[in-house]
Amino acid sequence: MGARRFDLEAGGESFSFQPETEETIAFWRGKYPGDRQQSAVIPLLWLAQKDNGGWLSEPALREVADRLEMPYIRVYEVATFYTMFRLQPVGKNHIQLCGTTPCMLRGANDLKEVCASKIGRKMAVTDDGRLSWEEVECLGACVNAPMVQINDDYFEDLTPESFAEILERLRNGADVEPGPQIDRVNSEPAGGTEVLSDPSLFDGSRVASLVSLPNLKPPEPEQVQEPAEIAKSEAEKPSDQPGKAPMRLEAGAATPDDLQKIKGVGEVNARQLNDLGIFTYAQIAAWSAENIAWVEAHLKFAGRIQREDWVAQAEALKASQATVT
Repeated sequence: MGARRFDLEAGGESFSFQPETEETIAFWRGKYPGDRQQSAVIPLLWLAQKDNGGWLSEPALREVADRLEMPYIRVYEVATFYTMFRLQPVGKNHIQLCGTTPCMLRGANDLKEVCASKIGRKMAVTDDGRLSWEEVECLGACVNAPMVQINDDYFEDLTPESFAEILERLRNGADVEPGPQIDRVNSEPAGGTEVLSDPSLFDGSRVASLVSLPNLKPPEPEQVQEPAEIAKSEAEKPSDQPGKAPMRLEAGAATPDDLQKIKGVGEVNARQLNDLGIFTYAQIAAWSAENIAWVEAHLKFAGRIQREDWVAQAEALKASQATVT
């Protein structure tokens, strides 16, 4: 791979993300802890490229670096290494033409000639700003070769004629339909499948006929239980688990408290407690040692309730509710 450098003249002096992109930026940054924000550099560069007309300018690089508190050179290294990042202006419709062996054997070289005649040299942009192209490595649709990617869409099973028509429609601002350009559904055989076409293979009728075989019983219908039902059935059946069940409530019988305010109770624990019929601070504040043993046996973390003193915390939260009232 040759040297890749930003087009400094075309990049201007500044760049800013689109307002609607900020939510996506926050999503990606939220995936990493505060001291690992640099891990979001690739998705932020990708978003910057989309907001910058399909390519990365040097000001866009600086914006990403400033957001992630990274040295500019570190972001420059990433952007120049990965060919998914384009470092010079592209057309409104940028064509990535796969030239790897399967596509080459199926006619990719003919598609290159179409690009050269309709658009010009690689990475050139047509005068109207609508089209540009480049050759790339495998795009993962080999069975539908030859193919190209235009912006975010795949166009497959191309011929020089169908490809030229697509480019002409894009030049004129018309809509184009992505996917296979022949009589094919996704990656099925062209013209339709000729095997495994009997509907009885998929409607269950063949499985039903197997119940006549010796020693073969028909399958029992699967019973799906909600988490609350599972917890209730587990609590009601005889068990050698220690302790005594605390006072429990049906869902909706009382206004539920925010159990996650108790240190040590996260979202999962709060949901498990609700499944056991525990919704309020008052219930937890009233637990005895036997109640605690019973709850810990069901939640399977022995010693945690006493270690984190859930009962005292619940008593304090209940008292603060009374004070506010």
